[in-house]
Amino acid sequence: MNGTLHGQVAVVTGAARGVGALLARHLRRRGAQLALVGLEPDELAKVADELDAGYWTADVTDGAAMTRVAEEIADRYGRIDVVVANAGIATGGPFTDADPAAFDRVIEVNLLGSVATARAFLPALIRSRGYYLQIASLAALTPAPMMAAYCASKAGVEAFAHSLRAEVGHRGVKVGVAYLSWTDTDMVRGADQDDVLRELRSRLPWPANRTYPLEPAVARIADGVQRRSAHVYAQWWLRGMQAVRGYLPSLIGVVGPREVRRVEPRFRATAGTRRGLVGAGGLADERLRESATRSAARR
Repeated sequence: MNGTLHGQVAVVTGAARGVGALLARHLRRRGAQLALVGLEPDELAKVADELDAGYWTADVTDGAAMTRVAEEIADRYGRIDVVVANAGIATGGPFTDADPAAFDRVIEVNLLGSVATARAFLPALIRSRGYYLQIASLAALTPAPMMAAYCASKAGVEAFAHSLRAEVGHRGVKVGVAYLSWTDTDMVRGADQDDVLRELRSRLPWPANRTYPLEPAVARIADGVQRRSAHVYAQWWLRGMQAVRGYLPSLIGVVGPREVRRVEPRFRATAGTRRGLVGAGGLADERLRESATRSAARR
């Protein structure tokens, strides 16, 4: 198989579905050997079998497990050239009504899970003078009401990746940040099951108020991996957000309260129906923690 990634070994976290699974397919078509990491062994196995890839089941917030996975991947393939920190979850709704465990878990997985991923894989990337790509979001560029946990976590991983770039650049490692707007994934479809959240999103200004197809967004990310880009924009208009991001907190501070006041009665009426994490990936994470709690109780 020919391609500019031919002979390189790429690790993708959160690879069981969505952005991670499709990105793995793109990287494989461009010649990379793949090591897939995620929480859902059955889904991971399907993707791995399709792509002739290895896969490892691990929680990205478990630093010891991620270090073990990194060592096993390096032993199996002899090197690691690319790591894409993609694993992520989300929750939505008013902060004052949020399930504290779900809120904290979003920050733990999205931010601290990315930190654990970088800590585990950087030794191999330093040896190969490789590339680390952090998947962020439009939520890193602009705050949004009802998305406090997700925005905080994605702003955090963006800052983490920028800091990391300055620390490891002299050692030959390139670090990139990828930004996506609302993209057609299980996570976004799960969030849209909440009627109030879906309506709020529909009232955002164009082009932030629409859901974008997954394939072209991931193709742009794969292009960024090939180029080892410092910034990757899954939708064309996100690049322009960099120029205005400094004005957005003040703007949203003016407009946001009006929108929240309008829908607050409906949020209160539906508070009992709003569960913790959204989408299939969120459900997988909840099941993992429930299983761990039951195992601890049996000891």
